[in-house]
Amino acid sequence: MRALVCHRHGPVEDVRPGELPDAPPPGPDEVTIAVEHASVSHATKLLIEGSYQSRPPLPFAPGTEAAGRVVACGANVTRIKPGDKVVALARWGCYAERLTVPEATVYPVPHDLPLLTALPIPISYGTAWGALLWRAALQPGEVVLVLGAGSGVGLAAVEIASALGAKVLACASSDAKREAALAAGAMHAFPADDGMARAVKAASGGRGADVVLDAVGGDAFERSVRAAAANARIVSVGFASGRVPDVPLNLLLVKNIALHGFFFGRYIGWTPVDERNVHAPMMQRTLSTLFDWARNKRIRPAVTAVYPITGLAAALAALESRQVVGKVAITITTETNPCLPPTPGAPPGRAAPA
Repeated sequence: MRALVCHRHGPVEDVRPGELPDAPPPGPDEVTIAVEHASVSHATKLLIEGSYQSRPPLPFAPGTEAAGRVVACGANVTRIKPGDKVVALARWGCYAERLTVPEATVYPVPHDLPLLTALPIPISYGTAWGALLWRAALQPGEVVLVLGAGSGVGLAAVEIASALGAKVLACASSDAKREAALAAGAMHAFPADDGMARAVKAASGGRGADVVLDAVGGDAFERSVRAAAANARIVSVGFASGRVPDVPLNLLLVKNIALHGFFFGRYIGWTPVDERNVHAPMMQRTLSTLFDWARNKRIRPAVTAVYPITGLAAALAALESRQVVGKVAITITTETNPCLPPTPGAPPGRAAPA
């Protein structure tokens, strides 16, 4: 089958279209999917370079999030049938024409929701939902500060927190990203610079943020501690800045702040002990809710740039340069959806679904 093939760990430019053995037929609890689109993330680059938590056997197809249609199901599979539109999560393998994965992390997409609209929901919106609700126990009326608010997870957090009745403050690195956060429901948006704490206090009537969602790390995290209210909850979900922050424990102590780590991979089988079956009922309920929200326009997930299968390096370069607003994808097959060019002229954070 055609795939993007990583023959050795190293530069992303070395990953090119090639051939891999066909995906195996599904086992009793597995599903085989014809992949149309797959998402691009910072984790993709780490996986290719060999610096992620796990290392696939070489050669392999990268990619952790795919959208397509089911072509075969195992004997025990009951939630999904051949022909269904689905999104699926895998440790790797999504940059290939066929993908065989456990049913537990395959999610049926409503017939009236386009696949490109559904693609960002499992990881970006799932991460934001889990961080805000499972870890931070967000309540209506609280002040939420989202760092990296122009990213896929950041925009998802802005939308979800706003939909749940929170007052959302957004930090992002460019005017376009701040505009996208405001369009997604943030009440105020500002840079994550030295004035961030003052801006948060001013926008919250001197209160500070009750909940901080941090996908950035580095200096932004350290500034967010000063912007946090007494008894705040800070949730760290990643380090897009490239630097793991120094934690000012003295401020956590005197402000009675709780610091939570949140690794979404634990819920979808990306840990050494695969826990996806344990968490599958909760994940399936969450994804069903988020798909309904998307259908009802309560959230508006979108892929803002789609690259051809030959464009992975360009997609990752755009992502790493922090030029991208929202989610990026590549087209794997064009059986039912035409390959779209990158769409830099699309409205920030929103793109027409394919």
